[in-house]
Amino acid sequence: MATKITGQFSGKIRAQAAVALSHEDNHALTLVEVAGPQKTPDPLWQNVQITYWGTSDLVNGSGSQSGHWCNDHADGERDWGTFEGKITTSGQQVTMEGTWKYTGGTGKFKGISGGGKYKGHFPSATEAVNNWEGEYTLASAKAAG
Repeated sequence: MATKITGQFSGKIRAQAAVALSHEDNHALTLVEVAGPQKTPDPLWQNVQITYWGTSDLVNGSGSQSGHWCNDHADGERDWGTFEGKITTSGQQVTMEGTWKYTGGTGKFKGISGGGKYKGHFPSATEAVNNWEGEYTLASAKAAG
């Protein structure tokens, strides 16, 4: 049985790069690494450190986004997955939204499945904030079911 989960991530941009495409005005490919703590009522993910690596294909600041993420738990275990969505720029406001899913893990997170949605924004050039919701099922719960 799946467990519902909600939370927020607030992180700092640790690395970023952008390349302007010369064949089209205001077209850029970007790469970013963001890291920070998760905030959630679920004790398995509360204060867990997440790092994500995302790419985007933007025209006039808006376009597609995809990437990978990894949660590093205090006990040394990890869970990870992928995300895809869109980035929208309107004036000075840059927002993002999309879907995420688990693709693996170690220890109790080995065999994890599930996913959900995220929605967030970049409050500055050096930070990202995401609110997320979804569900997960640990392999141990699948075996017991």
